[in-house]
Amino acid sequence: KNTYLRIYIMKKTLLFGEPMALLIADEPGPLEKCEHFTRSMSGAEVNVGIGLTRLGHKVEYLTRLGDDPFGHYIYEQLHNQGIGTSMIEYDSVFKTGIQLKELVADGSDPKAPYYRKCSAASHICADDIDKIDLTDVELVHVTGIPPALSQMAIEATVRLMERAKENGIMLTFDPNLRPALWNSVDHMIDVINKLSVSADVVLPGIGECEILLGTRNKEQIAAFYHSHGVKIVVIKDGKNGAFVSGKNGESTTQINVPGYRIEHVVDTVGAGDGFAVGFISGMLEGLPVEACAKRANAIGAIQVQHRGDNEGLPDRDRTDIIVFDYGCHGILPEKTDGG
Repeated sequence: KNTYLRIYIMKKTLLFGEPMALLIADEPGPLEKCEHFTRSMSGAEVNVGIGLTRLGHKVEYLTRLGDDPFGHYIYEQLHNQGIGTSMIEYDSVFKTGIQLKELVADGSDPKAPYYRKCSAASHICADDIDKIDLTDVELVHVTGIPPALSQMAIEATVRLMERAKENGIMLTFDPNLRPALWNSVDHMIDVINKLSVSADVVLPGIGECEILLGTRNKEQIAAFYHSHGVKIVVIKDGKNGAFVSGKNGESTTQINVPGYRIEHVVDTVGAGDGFAVGFISGMLEGLPVEACAKRANAIGAIQVQHRGDNEGLPDRDRTDIIVFDYGCHGILPEKTDGG
């Protein structure tokens, strides 16, 4: 087993997004009937950041928070999770975004409306990006959520991706489509497709590919991204696992990596972010792409067995991570009180 251990130089992964205050209903039923909520925080990039830090990676979070109670709560929680906060600014005018979330008992997708229009994070601009220091950054992970917030945020996202490329930094992109945030689906498709092809690695879901590219044919999807310069295409397909396509010069290698069977799904929110944690952490550690995908499938499967967006993300001490580091497939054990 010791032969599997890898030693690598620890640099930072930079995440750019909008963390929100999350209020989770304490009892099942319509949100308007719920009297009590448990406070937490949400955001795709938050989930990825927490997952990477639990696996021992250094993470820095780039965002803007409202100078309000929720903003200060999120800042403290990020710090407590070991996520770097040196690139977080407070906004004295615009507020921190808020999200509500249903409690479901049948494993279905919970309703999770958010209130983030004109939030502090939506006012990040390209000039803010030019001020940050990328010296110790090894990888930049971007999703399609920040550009959905405002035109300023689109420009900031573009500039961040430009700077990553200028500095030779690995760039990963997860479309993470949020149609409700966009003025139109056509605008969303246009912007997301332009951003996607700027990345080294793209991580779309199969349903997102149908919206963005008009097909569920995985070979055609991979060919589109490769033709625009993307090196690795990873298509998430739920319980079916993942399709991975890598292009090196004129050579393309494609594999299907099967998923894990789950006996009891608790909450599907955060599964895609768990997948990103697995794949990105594997790349940072120099694992082969198939091993990265196996780890990604496993963390996504673990996450859906937990309530909340990131509570199930594992750390290095859990037996789960030993299992999927060695590439085992089958049924993942359900969570226990001891993790």
